[in-house]
Amino acid sequence: MSDSRQGTEKAAAPQRKDVRRNKQILLDAAAAVFVTSGVEAPVRDIAARAGVGIGTVYRHFPTRADLIVAVFRHQVETCVEAGPALLASCPTAYDALERWIDLFVDFLVTKHGLAAALQHDNAGFETLHAYFIDHLAPVCTQLLDAAAAAGEIHSGIGGLQLMRGVGNLCVGAENDPDYDPRALVALLVAGLRQPTRSGAVTAHGQP
Repeated sequence: MSDSRQGTEKAAAPQRKDVRRNKQILLDAAAAVFVTSGVEAPVRDIAARAGVGIGTVYRHFPTRADLIVAVFRHQVETCVEAGPALLASCPTAYDALERWIDLFVDFLVTKHGLAAALQHDNAGFETLHAYFIDHLAPVCTQLLDAAAAAGEIHSGIGGLQLMRGVGNLCVGAENDPDYDPRALVALLVAGLRQPTRSGAVTAHGQP
């Protein structure tokens, strides 16, 4: 390989890294703006939060549908990566499960307008529900299996089953500021726990 070609490839690698980093910044900014303003928020607000021009947003995401799909996938991937990380860092598998379910609830209740947007007749949205289930259910199952293996919760509960239960408790939360599903979700997760010798446990795992 010639020196000039090697030089070109070395220059291209940091450039690709910069593109990925800029895209990540845009996704984080869009997700934050969606929380406060919904998925119909002006693109200029997303660009301003990311510290870039509007043209940069459109260069990465030519349509709003492209941006919504990318944000959805980005948030799902964040939840996926959090599962193993929490298992490695939390004192117990049950603590990791609780923390992960908190993240899952945040995803469900802060995606203002995303569910409605996904119902639109757009080919880019068709596979997102399957993507959501296929990626998150195994992580939830991994956390449940780890807690069950440690004797902290009852066994036999599947990840998809728990996710559906949590999802049902979160329905309508985005439209009712007086309803916070987190307390009910905490009770649901606490109900998975094996009773201690001194009796039942509370939502925070204390006897």
